[in-house]
Amino acid sequence: MNLSTLSIKRPVLTIVMNLAIILFGVIGYTYLGVREFPSIDPAQVSVRTNYAGANADIIESQITEPLEKAINSIDGIRNITSSSVQGSSSISIEFNLDKNLEEAANDVRDKVSQAVRSLPDDIDAPPVVSKSDADAQRILSMTVQSDSKNILELSDYAENVIAQRIETIPGVSGVQIWGQRRYAMRLWIDPSKLASYGLTVADVRRALLAQNVELPSGKLTGENTELTVKTIGNLNTEEGFNNIIIQAEGEKLVRLSDIGKATLEGENMETKMSDSGQPMVAIAVVPQPGSNYLEIADAFYTEFEKLKKDLPEGFKLNVVIDDTIFVRKAVTEVAETLLLSIILVILVIFLFFRNWSLALRPLIDIPVSLISTFFIMWLLGYSINVLTLLAIVLATGLVVDDGIVVTENIYKKVEEGMSPIQAAIKGSNEIFFAVISISITLAAVFLPVIFLEGFVGRLFREFGVVLGGAVLVSAFVSLSLTPMLNAYLIKPGKQKHSKFYNFTEKYFVKMNESYAASLRSFMNRKWLSFPI
Repeated sequence: MNLSTLSIKRPVLTIVMNLAIILFGVIGYTYLGVREFPSIDPAQVSVRTNYAGANADIIESQITEPLEKAINSIDGIRNITSSSVQGSSSISIEFNLDKNLEEAANDVRDKVSQAVRSLPDDIDAPPVVSKSDADAQRILSMTVQSDSKNILELSDYAENVIAQRIETIPGVSGVQIWGQRRYAMRLWIDPSKLASYGLTVADVRRALLAQNVELPSGKLTGENTELTVKTIGNLNTEEGFNNIIIQAEGEKLVRLSDIGKATLEGENMETKMSDSGQPMVAIAVVPQPGSNYLEIADAFYTEFEKLKKDLPEGFKLNVVIDDTIFVRKAVTEVAETLLLSIILVILVIFLFFRNWSLALRPLIDIPVSLISTFFIMWLLGYSINVLTLLAIVLATGLVVDDGIVVTENIYKKVEEGMSPIQAAIKGSNEIFFAVISISITLAAVFLPVIFLEGFVGRLFREFGVVLGGAVLVSAFVSLSLTPMLNAYLIKPGKQKHSKFYNFTEKYFVKMNESYAASLRSFMNRKWLSFPI
């Protein structure tokens, strides 16, 4: 007893099996991320080192070059780019597509830790190794502006209020703040006054490190009490920094105010964002790899409206970048194309069968095959994107091929006088292996895409797998659900035909006769097949 016969004799089992396929597909769909294109991003690792006060030449020779020499021996590197600027070194390593991000990051950390001994002893901190990929690119961005607030106040509100609320959105990996200026105490030294006291910048640095520090002070213990002592050593006002003692000789004290001044300003003064002269700060949303961009966008706009209601007077919020618009439109257009393709399939079937009950049968067969692809996509870590949806659209016409062949053979036997169940059993058994061979052949055309290398191979891999998977599932549906539906839904006895059927039947008869005649003529000249 093959699959078709079992499905016809056990209709409940057939329904349960196909419902299980739909169920797994629906569950897989709920876990799939939505993005514009498949994730084909190579592993990227960055190494950043800060060396305050050093010029670009020193950064290049003493930090960037030693690190590059150590990193260059790692296997699988595609290219290395570096940047040496005042006080900072940045190295970006891009690996081949087949390199795992975690493995790449660990390799870079090992090499950097070996190279640390050759770096200057007084660098601010050890080099920082961080992972990144193209998924770390922002998809949404909003700006904060004000007519009455300065850039420091805007930056503080963006970092401590807006960014923290945006980061709570499910699927958000982090938030980038562009044009930010954090509060910082800047010490402006007058070189002439400094030299007049016989001091150097190093003296100012030593005084700052010695007097702007908060150390543990222990506790005071008595017979009946115990008190914790807290000494406030960190300076946080302009007055406190201006009163720092740089040099003390007897009663003569040289304070910072004698050789310069301390002002509360921005930490970074080299960059600026503005719109029509107004200061501005931008907050960019970075999604987690594999997350659903559309769900993030919906939650973002909900939170955006709440932020606008809670906004202090004088602040303005605007959304300036939304890449999810293109993703949403692409997904919507593909969904419309999918609906159109299903309608066209039904119309084509109707034109040949001229029977609406048979033409509408694919509305049951097609969803089972197409929905199952979402489970395959989830198992393989794919996402819903333009190419996977395109594969589903193309599969709409392919998955009904097997069902049409099975239905036509069964319908033919019913017209010859067989009962629907007998016709379903005999008709499906006759072409059982033909259906399997058709499906395997179609899948064999697309599945080799898996073995393509490079960006093109990675780009179309999801397309080929989804299309091949849909075709293979359709073979199962065509040999189980389709025969069972035909066995129990086709009316027994002589079929009553519509006027449209009777009007067009003579043309189909002529077409069949002409084809049979041409086939007999060709079979008498078989040798023509080789040159043709």
